[in-house]
Amino acid sequence: METNTEPSSAYQNRTSRGKSPSVMLVLLVWILLIAAGITGAYLYSNHMKQDMIRQLQADTHKQMNELKQSYEAKFTELSGEVKELESKVQSFNELLTFTKDNASNKTDNSNKLYTQLNEVKKQLNELQRKMDLLK
Repeated sequence: METNTEPSSAYQNRTSRGKSPSVMLVLLVWILLIAAGITGAYLYSNHMKQDMIRQLQADTHKQMNELKQSYEAKFTELSGEVKELESKVQSFNELLTFTKDNASNKTDNSNKLYTQLNEVKKQLNELQRKMDLLK
């Protein structure tokens, strides 16, 4: 009688068959986990991208509103200054007309009024240019 220390061929077939499904199952689970991780990372990155876009749009909208309010405030201020200068020009014109009517050849007050009037007109033109730039 011979003693054989090696396992029988039937036993070897069973053990190798028994290990194959478990190795395949582990590989399949790993592949599924990797695919789930990649999918999760992709979905999360898209979510973060959309969130960042929404935040940038909100910030941009806020800055545009602040800029608009600043522009309107400056425009209102310049409009008030222009109206004030126009009233000064009108009063200088009235004063100049009165002075021309009452001036004699000995006085030179009209030149002073013309000089003041020219200065006011320069300021008015400068403010008008600033308003045109703001428009």
